[in-house]
Amino acid sequence: MELLRTIPGVDRRTAEALVAEIGVDMARFGSAARLASWAGACPGNYESAGKRQRGPTRKGSKWLHTYLREAAKAAGRSKGTYLAAQYTRLRGRRGAAKATVAVGHSILVAAYYILDRHEPYRDLGPDHFARRHSREHHARRLARQLQALGYKVTLEPVDHAA
Repeated sequence: MELLRTIPGVDRRTAEALVAEIGVDMARFGSAARLASWAGACPGNYESAGKRQRGPTRKGSKWLHTYLREAAKAAGRSKGTYLAAQYTRLRGRRGAAKATVAVGHSILVAAYYILDRHEPYRDLGPDHFARRHSREHHARRLARQLQALGYKVTLEPVDHAA
């Protein structure tokens, strides 16, 4: 339980609930994706006429859902963490409810690896999403967007030494 408490947003009671609901032996699930599916915390899908769309999540333990939702809200309010950055990023695009479910899923996946490997939580940092791509990649993407709006764009690096 002490290892689970290293996850932002997970307090003693939430750690107890996670252990009570999923146990400590992760070998029975086989992977984090199977645990999330069993818990009903994985993204749902809906396909009709060959088009794949988002769907509702599966049903799972209502107690586990409650504790994951509570932990996700707390993690979303934390400062300087990957989970807070994920919550903020998703809340702007998808809304608070879907961001909460997504962060709860991330907490459950982190709990799986913590219990499987017996290692504390390692935060990716609040700038993880910004660091995924290089500065050059980001500049090219912004230049393409401006060109699509009808502007002529020339990129020149700034000399900081002058």
